Amino acid sequence: MTQPLIVSIPHSLGKAEATRRLKAGLDGIRFEYGSLIDVSREQWDGDRLTFEVSVLKQRASGAIDVEDDRVRLEVNLPWFLARLATKAQALVQQKGTLMLENKR
Repeated sequence: MTQPLIVSIPHSLGKAEATRRLKAGLDGIRFEYGSLIDVSREQWDGDRLTFEVSVLKQRASGAIDVEDDRVRLEVNLPWFLARLATKAQALVQQKGTLMLENKR
């Protein structure tokens, strides 16, 4: 049975800039955590990214929706990963906020 991990990150960038920063930031996360995360599918359709990943040999799938004022991540986690979700949620929130910070 899967459980969703949902993270909402507010921003004031607009959809286009938030999407651009997410795409660049996700490349960095893939590089930084590549030994732990294997991305088997990643597909952008407008402002929505759907994906499938393996983490610690556990498969998960989800979507990232970019809205005008927030980014919403929903990942369906298998039981084992759901037990780690509280810590993962804080890390996702932190990394996502860093990607979307205003950098002047």
